[in-house]
Amino acid sequence: MAPPKQIFKCIGIAGAGNMGATMAFGFAEKGIKVSLWDAKAENVDNVMSKVEGEKGVQENIRPFNDIHEFVKSVDVAIDSDGRGRRPFIFSITHGWPVDSVLGLMMDDLEDGDIILDGGNENYRNTERRQEELEKEGVSWIGMGVSGGNHSTRKGPSLALGGDAQAIRVVMPLLKEFAAQDPRTGESCVANIGTRGAGHYVKMVHNAIENGMLSSICEAWALLHYGLGKSYDEIGEIFESWDSEGPLRNTFLVQIGSSICREKKKKKQSGERKSEKVDETYILDEMHDAVGDGDDDTAGTLYWSVMEAADRHVSAPSIAAGQFLRVSSRNRKQRLRVAQKLSIEPPKKLKHIHDVPTFVEQLRDATYISILSSFCQGLELIARGSKDEKWNINLGDCLKIWRAGSIIQEEYISDLLMPALTSGAHIMNMKLIDEVAAAMKKNFDSLKQVVLKGTESDAYIPSLSASLEYLKYEGARMLPTQFMEAELAFLNAHRYDWPGVRG
Repeated sequence: MAPPKQIFKCIGIAGAGNMGATMAFGFAEKGIKVSLWDAKAENVDNVMSKVEGEKGVQENIRPFNDIHEFVKSVDVAIDSDGRGRRPFIFSITHGWPVDSVLGLMMDDLEDGDIILDGGNENYRNTERRQEELEKEGVSWIGMGVSGGNHSTRKGPSLALGGDAQAIRVVMPLLKEFAAQDPRTGESCVANIGTRGAGHYVKMVHNAIENGMLSSICEAWALLHYGLGKSYDEIGEIFESWDSEGPLRNTFLVQIGSSICREKKKKKQSGERKSEKVDETYILDEMHDAVGDGDDDTAGTLYWSVMEAADRHVSAPSIAAGQFLRVSSRNRKQRLRVAQKLSIEPPKKLKHIHDVPTFVEQLRDATYISILSSFCQGLELIARGSKDEKWNINLGDCLKIWRAGSIIQEEYISDLLMPALTSGAHIMNMKLIDEVAAAMKKNFDSLKQVVLKGTESDAYIPSLSASLEYLKYEGARMLPTQFMEAELAFLNAHRYDWPGVRG
């Protein structure tokens, strides 16, 4: 079957926050007329104030305050089957806000309309809406959008799940909009699977991302507090990690290098007004309380941990990163507990006689912790796909994460891609020879880093969880034989055993 042609000349975007606005800019730059609406009129006004003077953008974005006029403004395109189609994107907070906006639009929707939900929605809600709208002839597509504000305009990574025919119709438009893999030229968008598969993959993507974030921030702290490296020095180290070796072309390491060096000018007052302006590092102005993701307000991280437990998938590196964020957000309670526990803060690392070698070990440890997060996430997707019969191709997940995505990691992608695109049905990533070899090769580096970090009271939840993960996932005999014995004792109600009181 020949690939469909791009038939759409306009699109409607509901939601003019950061993501919706940058998507509007991205489509407009490609010559697509964008109708833009938001529940808050000021959000639309803010976008329109920014498009003034933007050649190729200003004339292609049309603002709307009335939602009925917004829906009617999107022109109908006829697909290859002769069916009228109108594409809409929702860039709205998950849950009831989506249902609320959908309710306002319902009377104006028509048979053949396609709604792409670009929010971080729970896949169960996605499937519920798909069932409800199917009766109206409207296709609801769960569209996981990765890349954040930095890449939504120039090309995000997109994971689609839902009606295959509707996805086929809208795919040419999304291929023009999505990021392009620089090595293959392929668009980083794919029909991931049926029903809620797109949002499920995006949920797990965010969990992998958080495992990476935790591992990298732990490495940063070991360099800064453990080795006494300056921000600029760490920026150089991260730059070298990103340029070659197992962390090459890792987006989060790449931006970490820039963040370490970024400064903010401070205005002077009084006598010093005419003197040279002071500059402070952005990092010195950052609080240690992560702003979201510690509960279901952001959704995906919380749901991922719950899904891993529910589907019996071991995901400690991911979970440890999530619980670190929970503690970071509960800052007031944490400071009160700190007074009670009086635990020493992290100290300088001891007995590091060869700093360059330790830095290399730290890189390799960070890599293995990130690889562990990838394994855990992909195994959760594989399990979810099997349970829900979504038929997700894990190779497609890797392909759409190659560009535009926050979890871009070239080395790991290259490591996993051959096995996951081979057609083999793989449920356990650690059974891939190349993955097992990498974990075996770098196990000692991870162990040494965790030992040194523990000795200095460093905060290393994901690194240490990854070490334990490799140990018990690859164990021939676990201490749980004793747990099993105790459970057997309790389940048999053997309170009459010698020396045991009932």
